[in-house]
Amino acid sequence: MQTSALPDLAHTATKPVHWLATAAAMAAVVALAGLLQPRTATATATAPEKRTSTPVAAPDPAEVDFPLECGGAGTTVAEQAPGDLDGDGRPETVAVVHCDAGSGTPPSGIYVLTQGSGAAPRVVATLVDPADRKTVTDFAVREGRVSATLLGYSSLEVPRCCPDQEEQASWRYRGKTFVRTTGDLARAV
Repeated sequence: MQTSALPDLAHTATKPVHWLATAAAMAAVVALAGLLQPRTATATATAPEKRTSTPVAAPDPAEVDFPLECGGAGTTVAEQAPGDLDGDGRPETVAVVHCDAGSGTPPSGIYVLTQGSGAAPRVVATLVDPADRKTVTDFAVREGRVSATLLGYSSLEVPRCCPDQEEQASWRYRGKTFVRTTGDLARAV
């Protein structure tokens, strides 16, 4: 081993005073870092704009007098579905209604109901008139569109229990009226 020609360096022989000076310097750095911390963040996330109005309920078909000739038998709301059909932010109700017959399959009507602020619900459109003698199945309201399967009869000789025609129909509100599209106009059941 070769010996150094240089004198011993002071840092090679540590003494307790060196350890105390190092500890005091470290404590000063930590304290200074604590004092120089950035201020507490004051930014707050803004909540999305809240609507102050309460949601509007869809019109209740139980409160409506439907334009059906039932001879005093009353009406039955077979199906109903809410939906904003005209894009005004207020839901309408679409109802499938027929006379309250004791037996058989009475023809159905499809009606669109609306309700103004504080007013009673009312029929604003008839999509299927019971006079057309159709039975409504597969009824739905989705994304502003009303759809249904309409069952009917090709002639008066066909028994009223057994419809022999099926028609797919849908309606969308355009401008100031409901526009109907159909498919499978005379497909046999």
